Amino acid sequence: MKKITIAIDGHSACGKSTLAKGLASKLNYVFIDSGAMYRGASLFALRNGCLNQDLDKTLLLSLLDQLNLSFKNVSGTNCLFLGAENIEDEIRQPHVAAVVSKVATIKEVRVKLVAQQQEMGANGGIVMDGRDIGSVVFPNAELKLFVTASTAIRSERRFLELQGKGIKQDIEEVEKNLIERDHIDSTREESPLIQVEDAIVLDNSELSKEEQLEWALNKVFDIIPPSSSI
Repeated sequence: MKKITIAIDGHSACGKSTLAKGLASKLNYVFIDSGAMYRGASLFALRNGCLNQDLDKTLLLSLLDQLNLSFKNVSGTNCLFLGAENIEDEIRQPHVAAVVSKVATIKEVRVKLVAQQQEMGANGGIVMDGRDIGSVVFPNAELKLFVTASTAIRSERRFLELQGKGIKQDIEEVEKNLIERDHIDSTREESPLIQVEDAIVLDNSELSKEEQLEWALNKVFDIIPPSSSI
């Protein structure tokens, strides 16, 4: 049974993780949330006093060997652990989201996490989403998707997501955060967010979750017949 590697890149709050989880479930593949790993590294930096005012890169690098991230299944949910602690809920909080792009620009952090991601997906049969998956982590992935949506749509989606988790934040602040993160992610020196030449673009501004999943599954089945993938 042939299993491929699926790399999904795109902007914040465009539904990458939702799509990746749906594909992994349908294909019986492993889902790896690379964005969660950078959130985990950011939480680690916050807890260790590396972001009191500006980012203290020297301090963070001195502690990097202590950064131990892993995914574990908890009651059917793929959760990120920092050491033995489940940090899945805390990494979704606004105070972590606000500093992710700063931590993600550090070359040594990216090198460490990319190596872990490549090890996780060495045997294929994975769906990974992020910002440099098709360009850096898995440049030879059989299927690369680049997901996008309008800023207004993405802001509304993130706002409703936060509301559903009981997190209060004005939609204007949500949109400001997304625009800032888009700029940082697209212009950073280390592994910027780009649309690679062989990526298939999915603008899901007007699509439901079910419609985008069906679209993506059809792209998978263009590579491997349904009978050999599920």
